[in-house]
Amino acid sequence: MSDFMSYAAALEGRACAGDLPPVERWDPPYCGELDLVIRRDGTWVHEGTPIGRARLVRLFSTILKREGGRYFLVTPVEKLAIAVEDAPFLAVLMRAEGEGNARRLVFTTNVGEEIAAGPGHEIVFRPSPATGEIAPYLRVRDDLWALVARAVYYDLVALSETRDTPDGPVMGVASGGAFFPFEPAGADVDASNERA
Repeated sequence: MSDFMSYAAALEGRACAGDLPPVERWDPPYCGELDLVIRRDGTWVHEGTPIGRARLVRLFSTILKREGGRYFLVTPVEKLAIAVEDAPFLAVLMRAEGEGNARRLVFTTNVGEEIAAGPGHEIVFRPSPATGEIAPYLRVRDDLWALVARAVYYDLVALSETRDTPDGPVMGVASGGAFFPFEPAGADVDASNERA
């Protein structure tokens, strides 16, 4: 499969059972670049045209892999590089489940995946590669992250609390038994500041 349409046909022919393919175990040969960009707003664009089929975007998102700072779509036999403006996913919804130490913040991405923040799925604040501004990100899996949408960021701020740390009081949110500060390590960031 060397072009986008044959790639798409092969994926759409698969049954989507909900389990993610084991892309971390696949190490196929590099086959070049695909004219595909994941925009900062979560839109997948092929040859300048947004992909309108949500099911196809979801399928492609399951074979996404990051290596050496680059993004690829992979199968057991082929690896194609793609471009990502910021993060490959966008966290578009969030709900809180439970209370106190048992509280979990569950995020829904633009491709319908649900992730509960906690160990292995941390929330971090760091500069956006697209804008340079500090923004919140959620680890989806491996080295794939979701940019937290502005409205969801405001929901996070509404659930924030201040905790004492060895470095002084820090504002953040708790989920899944972990506490996530609203600032990058070594930075002084006001979580109430508006971001892009």
